[in-house]
Amino acid sequence: MKHLLIVFLLVTGGFLSASAQRHELLSEQVASLQVVANDDWTSLPIISLGSDEVLHISFDELSHNYHRFCYKVEHCEADWKVSEGLFESDYIQGFASGNTIDDIQESVNTNQLYTHYALRLPNEKCRLKMSGNYKLTVYDENDNDKPVLVVCFMVVEPKMAVGMGVTTDTDIGVKTSFQQVDLRLDYGDVRVTEPTSQIKTVVMQNGRWDNAVSNAKPQIVSANGLAWTHNRDLIFPAGNEYRKFEMLDVTHTNMGMETVEWDGDKYHALLWTDEPRPNYVFDEDADGAFLIRNSDNEEVDNTCEYLMVHFRLKSQQQPWEIYLNGAWTQDRFLPKYRMAWNEEKQLYEASVWLKQGYYNYQYLALRDDGSAVPVQSEGNFFQAENTYQALVYYRAPGGRTDWLMGYAQVRLDK
Repeated sequence: MKHLLIVFLLVTGGFLSASAQRHELLSEQVASLQVVANDDWTSLPIISLGSDEVLHISFDELSHNYHRFCYKVEHCEADWKVSEGLFESDYIQGFASGNTIDDIQESVNTNQLYTHYALRLPNEKCRLKMSGNYKLTVYDENDNDKPVLVVCFMVVEPKMAVGMGVTTDTDIGVKTSFQQVDLRLDYGDVRVTEPTSQIKTVVMQNGRWDNAVSNAKPQIVSANGLAWTHNRDLIFPAGNEYRKFEMLDVTHTNMGMETVEWDGDKYHALLWTDEPRPNYVFDEDADGAFLIRNSDNEEVDNTCEYLMVHFRLKSQQQPWEIYLNGAWTQDRFLPKYRMAWNEEKQLYEASVWLKQGYYNYQYLALRDDGSAVPVQSEGNFFQAENTYQALVYYRAPGGRTDWLMGYAQVRLDK
């Protein structure tokens, strides 16, 4: 079938809280947080237990003032609440807190002064011993241990097999504006006696936690596993391809940019006005991901400049607030990502301080019930190429915590 892609991955290597599972910037002085597993900047921050895989975490502090940043690592349950039934020695070999971030680089020849901080997990001071969800908090030891950011990542253990498929022939319409996920789980050698209490699942579209579906009820329950087929809870609005732009050089425009200017104080990048998209037009994207880079693509961590990026969306005024969304917004609907309605120009506007690089973004309407949907003028087409992820958590009989035992990813391609 043209629009059906099914893959089975043997992972060898209604319970989510409102926001705890998303990265969070707690200081206006912190920017450009990147959390990348195995150098794959387009995928979820997830690594396999006991493997050589590495998680890279980096961010900028917008000055050249030295800060003694430290971090602590906490194991979390499937609902991202910190695990209370564990000791640090259960999930960490080494030190779970008090570790300093020692990879530090000051920016060079940039108008916006910043210091780039980076760390890797695991490292010689901190190694992960248990699968599951993890929260890493960075705090300023010189400022009364004030937290400045929170990173959420996952460690998967090679125990269960997860199969995943996605189709545009859904239970609420065939080739309309939706896509439906099928899911199959094989327990393998894991002992599951009460799947309703021992197994927890999360299905995501493009790595977004804000509209993730948790604990959908399976249609098939067997001694060997579970299956979700024709499950209405796993139907997602297809949306449209992400929009994109690239800032590689402050002296001339790049992809998606109308102008780039210096006002005597800072650089400004004015993106082309985003017009309504009444029809589907394919455009290769990265499903919301972003990558810091410049034209030289060398020493990008401390040589890339910051620019004020101006977004414009041509649209009728919407009944709900409109937000920019992408991996670089941490899927958070914050004031700095909210679009303002310009009555005179009949369009939405927003300006965001961003580091040079390649960015994907979309416009979402935040409804009264807290759910986010594609802005109507952006289009909602079954052909949109989206990536879906599935996480499977397991709690042993009498166990003290939730382990992450399965992970799969599938992309709907034409």
